[in-house]
Amino acid sequence: MNALVALCHFCELHGPRTLFCTEAVHPPSPSPPQPGSAVLDVDREGDREGEGLTMRANGSATQRADMCEGCRSLPASHPGFVSVDTETGIRYLSHQHPRQPQLFSVVRQACVRSLSCEVCPGREGPIFFGDEQHGFVFSHTFFIKDSLARGFQRWYSIVMVAMDRIYLINSWPFLLRHLKLTIQSLQSTALKVFDSEQGVCPQRAVRMNSAFSPAVFPHQRSGNAARSLPSLTQHPNLWASLHASFSWLLKASGSRLTEKLLEGAPTEDTLVLIERQTEQEEEMNAEEVAGKAQTESTQARVFLCGDDGNAEDPHGPKFRSLRHLRQVLGCAEFRQLAWHVLMGNQVIWRGVDRGLIQSAINMLKALLPVGCVRVVAYSSHYEEAYRCNFLGLSPDVQIPAHVASSEFTVLVDVLNVEQGCVCRDDILSLYHFTISSANTQPTDKGPTLLNKIEVALTNENLSVDVVSHCLLCLKEEWMNKVKVLFKFSKVDGRGREDTQKVLALLGATGPGEEDNVRLLKFWMTGLSKTYKSHLMTAVRGGERTVSQ
Repeated sequence: MNALVALCHFCELHGPRTLFCTEAVHPPSPSPPQPGSAVLDVDREGDREGEGLTMRANGSATQRADMCEGCRSLPASHPGFVSVDTETGIRYLSHQHPRQPQLFSVVRQACVRSLSCEVCPGREGPIFFGDEQHGFVFSHTFFIKDSLARGFQRWYSIVMVAMDRIYLINSWPFLLRHLKLTIQSLQSTALKVFDSEQGVCPQRAVRMNSAFSPAVFPHQRSGNAARSLPSLTQHPNLWASLHASFSWLLKASGSRLTEKLLEGAPTEDTLVLIERQTEQEEEMNAEEVAGKAQTESTQARVFLCGDDGNAEDPHGPKFRSLRHLRQVLGCAEFRQLAWHVLMGNQVIWRGVDRGLIQSAINMLKALLPVGCVRVVAYSSHYEEAYRCNFLGLSPDVQIPAHVASSEFTVLVDVLNVEQGCVCRDDILSLYHFTISSANTQPTDKGPTLLNKIEVALTNENLSVDVVSHCLLCLKEEWMNKVKVLFKFSKVDGRGREDTQKVLALLGATGPGEEDNVRLLKFWMTGLSKTYKSHLMTAVRGGERTVSQ
């Protein structure tokens, strides 16, 4: 990410000043060395472990003007910091000011605006400003307690400057969440120092008892206006910690969002994944406590993606593909199970091998659009169908009677086979599978989609990758039919007779018609909010145009 992070401070003597700045320097394109060129050897100052970053001292010292202690971060003799990302070769440089004069003016302007006119109500919190010429800025202002400062607090801001407005706005929840952690750490540390100093010598009483003279007030204040941030927090390695924090923030911001070339409009699966990621980030951002936010994030990931966060046995038996699953279960059993999946019924796997159950669920959920998938990968108690349509259970969990007798549920029990010496990769030599359901409806006629999927799985001339692409195309075909039916029946509100004509036009009538209609109605629940909102907006706009 081509961005820059800076810590700014409003000095009582000199106004807004940049204290600390971290920028990313991308490696130059490889070129042969020129004759007579000198090679700069940089001595290593120290190593910091963590995420492929290696900290070293920056050999180039910067010229700096006279300033008070409150305006200075590193000593004049300090060379600065460099973190090298060993994966990409990007270097993260930290010093009081950027290296390039153009960046210096951009950061200087962002610093002044963040601590003067561009502030949110209360003077603490995030704000966004900027333009195409001077860059766009995400700024978060905050106060640090100081027993010797005016009003017992000093004003700081952390700014991220980038030229890409859209990228910066899309990163707002991520930046806000992680900058809050840094700011809260600084504030809590400074508050402890403030309380200890006030306990020794309460400054409020001292100030009220001292004589005040406007003529000597600037001289009285000058001695107290020069406290540095390490002095306020009593953190000897503060700048090294901030360098590591800002470097990680730039690295994570650059890797969390990537540009992807899409051929045509984005698919419904892509839209749903984007919406879920946005919702998850907003939920995490709403949580003030970092530990609670991490717990909620893990639960959301379990609920949506089926990853229970526990490492699976890499050497245990796994289902490798839908074809492999069909071969193990048998043709009739696989069709019955796939029928329940496509109809939206709850599919329960119960057994002791959680890795095998996880792989089975991963294979089966590929039959559905992402918006229709709700997974609880492995649980010690039963979860209701409204929470998940794929559920993994430990072998001792009892299925409620109303669930076991429901036609909208199918249970797969994974039973151990007692044998002496078996191959760990041979699933049938290890386990026996029994499928039970109260459903009495025949599954051999439809839906049409399942018939086409079975044709692809049966064709041994098609590789696993080709079958996967074939399944993707079939899902897109039926999602387009779902969109037409949704627009016709839900948005336009057409009658049953007209809807039947549309179903015939979509090829959903004939053998297996009941299953086709049920599949289409279930898949409607997987449509993205973006698509539904777009349809409703277009319809309302058309109605207003007609009325006018």
